[in-house]
Amino acid sequence: MISGWELGRHTTSHAHRKTLCAIYGKSVDELFTHQDNHLGDHGDGPQLLARYADLNEAMLAVVAQARECLIVTGSRSRSTGYLQAIEAALVASPALIFYRVLHGPPHYRVLRDHLARLLEIRDPRDRSLGVKTLNLGIEEDPLAPERFFVASERAAVVPIPSLTSHEAFDSGVLLGAGPASRLLDHGRQAYAAARRIETVADVQALDVLRERE
Repeated sequence: MISGWELGRHTTSHAHRKTLCAIYGKSVDELFTHQDNHLGDHGDGPQLLARYADLNEAMLAVVAQARECLIVTGSRSRSTGYLQAIEAALVASPALIFYRVLHGPPHYRVLRDHLARLLEIRDPRDRSLGVKTLNLGIEEDPLAPERFFVASERAAVVPIPSLTSHEAFDSGVLLGAGPASRLLDHGRQAYAAARRIETVADVQALDVLRERE
């Protein structure tokens, strides 16, 4: 943790900031202002996506362009094309490290089926490339807020409330590599706090909230 902080490889989480402040006897501002000041300094400002076609295209592009790491969060995915694109990316790029963090049970059966297919494509126990490349988990704290994004080392898309309808899924923000790297850290931390999903039996044990859809 300290090495990653000193070398600037990772953004320090809230909990770890408290620990480091206690170790060094310094305030949060003294130790971490340099990290926070760079949040808006990447020259790749957010781009508003206000149509479903644009949002979907951007999400698919993040998946297709990922080469090192791909993280997806949320439990509401039901686009077959999007889920199949993730599966195809894992097949095409065996070294791509993938995380999926659910926030509560899957809302749709298609997502639960997708998790089972991921376990057919890769074994979470496999370390033949030196690292674990399939990381599936579920955040089960009912008080924890849901988070939705897809992020790689190149870009990220964060869905936002629809600008046209309370029922629509058609709006989001496209972020460049700098902010995306922060979301990768966010996703890794969320996975570290999640219950692991490692087997098909684990997937089958997940309740589907909207069985009829």
